[in-house]
Parts: sequence; structure tokens; C-alpha cells
Amino acid sequence: MTSIIGDIRDRDKLMQAFRDAQPEMVFHLAAQPIVRDSYKDPVGTYETNVMGTVNLLECIRALQVPVKSVVIITTDKVYENKNWAWGYRENDPLDGRDPYSNSKSCAELVTHSYVQSFFADSPVAVSTVRAGNVIGGGDFAHDRIVPDCVRAAQAGKPIAVRNPYSIRPYQHVLEALFAYLLVARRQCEDKKLAGWYNIGPDDSDCVTTGELVDMFCKAWGDSITWENRAEPNAPHEDNFLKLDCSKMKTTFGWKPSWDVQTAIEKTVEWTRAWLEQEDVSCVMGKQIMKYLDKI
Repeated sequence: MTSIIGDIRDRDKLMQAFRDAQPEMVFHLAAQPIVRDSYKDPVGTYETNVMGTVNLLECIRALQVPVKSVVIITTDKVYENKNWAWGYRENDPLDGRDPYSNSKSCAELVTHSYVQSFFADSPVAVSTVRAGNVIGGGDFAHDRIVPDCVRAAQAGKPIAVRNPYSIRPYQHVLEALFAYLLVARRQCEDKKLAGWYNIGPDDSDCVTTGELVDMFCKAWGDSITWENRAEPNAPHEDNFLKLDCSKMKTTFGWKPSWDVQTAIEKTVEWTRAWLEQEDVSCVMGKQIMKYLDKI
């Protein structure tokens, strides 16, 4: 693997990376992904998430590179959230409220425009994929519930939970990654399959944050506990969010394979191996093989 470190906002460097790589498939996952950070730095969030997407699509449009398949990863938060009980579908309005969610809504609109304006009559197939809350070993971001759980467990302190009653579609990272790979391959074979797809768990695995932390505490052991640390003047975050993944299931025959309990157990397994300085790449390899066996 060749790794090039750069800034998605630096179009010249990004174009050079495209010239050097001559890619056939492109996966766009570069983002400022933290909701609370987007309140602190809305300009940087929009520059990264919106103009970063413009820069990537512009590289594909402007350069003579052999791209056949593009998968742009956005988020389940792109929808106008009405806090209703059923899952959002791909044809529901896009209108994220906070700067992060809204910037991802904008990235979707940018992609739609480029597809209609520049790629409609070309061999390039472009899809956006809207994934739910992804968890798994190796995520150390701040203001995310599972990494917060890990840090508290390391410190031997109770886990501070800001929104214990918020419902989210939690899923293991392998669920999302294999879905991205599936979309990329199939639309490469048949451009008509390119479109906009939700990737998320079944309704039974859309749980409250408090329930998720309960699962973490049980899987971790050591008598770890959590506390409700709701912040009365905290920046707005939606309380209820589900996805309807019927389109993904119908089009590709895809379905979730690991329930949320398994996702937590695999995350704890990875994290404990990392803390004990075991070979985490070996742990990941075993988890990938178990996931492949499951699907």
C-alpha cells in the first residue's frame, strides 16, 4: 500500500495523487466527522466536507484517469431529522441541522450535481453511501461514545454519558466497509446500479446510547459503570435516528450480519488486545475472517 498524507482541501496535491495512482476505484472517506467540533469550527467543517468533496470530484472530472467507480461516504445525519419513529429513506429531504450534518447534506448535493452535469454520459459510476453510527476497534476520536467508554475504562472511572436516551443505528465498521466494497464492485459491473444508499442495522439494533453503554460495561467487565452527565446547555444533537435500508437490501441482496451486541464484543476484544500490546493486525484479521464466514 502506498500512503500519501495530505489535506483534502489542497486540490493541487490531490490532483497529483490522482495522476500518480491512476485509480480505477475511488473511496471518499476524508471528513471532519465530529458534530460538536463542527459547532466550534463551522468554517473548517464546511471547507473539509463540502469543498473537499468538490476537489475530489473535480480531480475525476478534469484529469484523464481511468476511474470507473466512485463511492462517497456521507452519514445517516444528512436527512432533515423530524425525530419520527420510522427509518429515513433515500428519497427523504436532505437538511442536516448542525454544521457537520449540514455539510454532509451539501456534499450529497455536490455529488448529485457532478453526476448530472459531468458523469451522466461517461463510464464513471458514482454512489453516495449514508452509513449509521460506526463502531469498532481503533477509533480513538473524542466525543464519540465508544472511545469515551474505552478511555474511562482505561482510567478506571465511570463512563460519562451525555445523551443516554438518544437512539442511534449502531453497527460494526466491517458492516459498513463490506457494503462500500459491494457497491463499488457492482456499480463497476453495471453503472445503472449507481445511486444513493443507506447502510445501517436492523431496527432491533437501533438502541439508546445508555443501552449501548450497558452492553459495553458487560463486555468489558471489571465492574465498570456509567453516569448520566446530560449537559443542559449542550449544542443540539438529534434524539432519534433510524435508517430504512430496503433499497440496499433489494438492489444488492445485502443485509446486516453482526448485531449490536456482537459489534460491542468485537470492539472490546480489539481494544483489550491493543491495551495488552498484542498483535492487533492479527486480531483484525481473525475478526475479518469471522465476518466473512458469517456473510
